[in-house]
Amino acid sequence: MPLQHVEVLREGASDSEELQLVAPHSPPAWSADADLAVVGHPYSRLEGTEKVTGRARYSYDIRLPGQLYGRILRSPHPHARILHIDLTKAAALPGVHAVLCAFNAPEIDWYKEKSKLFDWTVRFAGDEVAAVAAESEEVAEDALRLIAVEYEPLPFVLDMEAALAPGAPSLHKNGNVAGEPKVYERGDIEAGFAAADMVIDEVYTTQTALHNALEPHGCTAVWEGDRLTLYESTQGIFEVREEVAQKLGLPEDHVRVIKQHMGGGFGAKQVAWKQTVIAALLSKQAGRPVQLMLDREGENLAAGNRGATIQHLRIGAKQDGALTAIDVQIRIAVGAYMVGGEASNVSGAYERLYRCPNVRTEQIGVYLNAGPAVAFRAPGHVEAAFALESALDELAHALHMDPIGLRLRNYAEHDQKKEKPYSSPDSLRLCYERAAETFGWRTYHRAPAVGPLRYGIGMAAHDWGGAGHPPGYAWVKLNSDGTADVVTGAQDIGTGTRTGLAQVAAEELGLSMDCISLHLGDTAQGPYAPTSAGSATQATVGPAIQAAAADARRQLFEAAAKVLEEEPDRLRVRAGVIWVEGEPENQVTVAEVMGRLAPHMIIGQGARGPNPKDKSVRTFGAQCVEVAVDIETGEVTVVRVVASHDCGRVINPIMVESQVIGGITQGLGFALTEERIVDEGRGIVLNPNLEEYKVPTAADIPTMINTPLDVPDLAANPTGAKGIGEPPLVPTAPAIANAIYDATGVRIRHAPLNRRRLVEALTAQAATQRAGGE
Repeated sequence: MPLQHVEVLREGASDSEELQLVAPHSPPAWSADADLAVVGHPYSRLEGTEKVTGRARYSYDIRLPGQLYGRILRSPHPHARILHIDLTKAAALPGVHAVLCAFNAPEIDWYKEKSKLFDWTVRFAGDEVAAVAAESEEVAEDALRLIAVEYEPLPFVLDMEAALAPGAPSLHKNGNVAGEPKVYERGDIEAGFAAADMVIDEVYTTQTALHNALEPHGCTAVWEGDRLTLYESTQGIFEVREEVAQKLGLPEDHVRVIKQHMGGGFGAKQVAWKQTVIAALLSKQAGRPVQLMLDREGENLAAGNRGATIQHLRIGAKQDGALTAIDVQIRIAVGAYMVGGEASNVSGAYERLYRCPNVRTEQIGVYLNAGPAVAFRAPGHVEAAFALESALDELAHALHMDPIGLRLRNYAEHDQKKEKPYSSPDSLRLCYERAAETFGWRTYHRAPAVGPLRYGIGMAAHDWGGAGHPPGYAWVKLNSDGTADVVTGAQDIGTGTRTGLAQVAAEELGLSMDCISLHLGDTAQGPYAPTSAGSATQATVGPAIQAAAADARRQLFEAAAKVLEEEPDRLRVRAGVIWVEGEPENQVTVAEVMGRLAPHMIIGQGARGPNPKDKSVRTFGAQCVEVAVDIETGEVTVVRVVASHDCGRVINPIMVESQVIGGITQGLGFALTEERIVDEGRGIVLNPNLEEYKVPTAADIPTMINTPLDVPDLAANPTGAKGIGEPPLVPTAPAIANAIYDATGVRIRHAPLNRRRLVEALTAQAATQRAGGE
């Protein structure tokens, strides 16, 4: 199903009538104090050995007989009309087997604006112009250089304020406003500000950030007659199957998508991109398999980014800290096109995170002549947190209040947007307490200045979804030797999904982990599971697997009851042994029961049930940070980060720890170093590589302490688990910004907080102090 339908199901806000299946029967929830043998224990990744030995096959590793290699020619102009393309020399080059451009490719609509797969108008530097398939990557690169293109350059715009100004170059026929503005309002905003004793009124900006997953986008496409198989690096195998089938006019069962391992996605791989259909068309033309993996430059130009934002934020509060009004106007860059997938909801945090009776948000997307934006780990919430949590810190200092105390003063125990209580109303409060205690927030003693070094601390909070949602399906097959095959159409995007889902199956079946084989990542082999997005996979597919395992266990107990001459409801199972409750000596192994049943099998089926209608399921968290700032060079060293995040029941503490570390690391980059730089005169990205685009390295990583809550959310689903993939990234940047202020007295409202900005701010501060002393 399309991802926008998933978004509707997640929010439960559809205005249209939809067909609905009868809710599946859910197994009993594991209680908060349940004695669990497998779930909650630290198992290493099931695929770990394959990965460290190099046996894991990524999309890049596919090698098929007769395989060709594809490459894409991209526009050197940010906006231009293509007048003529000559493919003659490229097609004649020995080793070239297929060439495509607007002349000979089918007219396939792309993006929400109905641009074409190969359009005669290019709207960003990096837009697709032509493609080739050749016997080697080198020959393909040579062929691209032989393609002659005549362009007519057109006016372009790279700045949001300029794009919205009268007379700005228009990217599309309806102007540069992308879609309809999103407006939300509750209460009386003007009355709220009139009642305020203190108002923070500032503009915060965040940069365009690039995903830079280690494995770029791409696939290998191969045809067998009229059936297409794609070995794709994707977060949604069923999403890609549906989109590609639609673009190529194929029945969905004629497209098979396989994805066993991938080197990261971070949201950018939720949808099918052009290169997948281009690879399929090249393969069809050549009659041979074609692998088309983007190079790093193509990845960073054309495969998505976190759009820049401008957020004009006003917050009003009483002298005791009680918020009276929040008003924010948000502009977010969408690039040249709207891609689809999970929306960047910058407004959401303002509407929910803090108790406030009067709130107004307005979010407007803006077209620019730059690569299209797409979901990026916690899309919208990272940007919103930088502004909102910085402003809350400013308010706390203005009111002479402790930043955590101010947040507790405005603690929200119900979802003010949905007008429902939270399923775990105390979780954020517990996160505050745990993070503050572990960090030593209230007992912090600032280290004395050593030369130019100044120390400071800061904190920030977040909310996020992560509830999971239907639909999601699973099968469990018990084999004659007592092992189990667990089958689902989910995908492991590098987060340890295989391991977490296998633990759920093992727990419900009463088997050890070495008896579980988990199968995923193939649209032809498993039942539907949704795109891995919104930190939802464990909370979506886990309950489906639990239900399938419960169904299989029920059948197993019915068979074992005849062997043990007891009623099925008196049976218990653990570690592969079934026994009669109260009579542990009266037992039989799962393997023995299944051996007697052979060649018959037990097959359990399960589906993800609906989320509660009377509660809002969210995740929350808080982070405390200490920094050391060199006031001469502007270098910021993050000394330590303490994180506490609510993800419901912790299925595997190792996997949770891994996600927290990864999220904080990306948060460091967003806070301090990462930014796409575009030449304003030519519209060309200057750092579409990992040399000039500065992601954090091992040398930049501070001490990280994770203090998870591990409080099952039994209203969320029977496993009690919620998502953790995205939340740890959200509060890191504002916590660092607040710590920098605490260390230096300088408030920087523009991310990233790089050395140049910090030195300029410190210089201005020193000049102001000198002027005040004269």
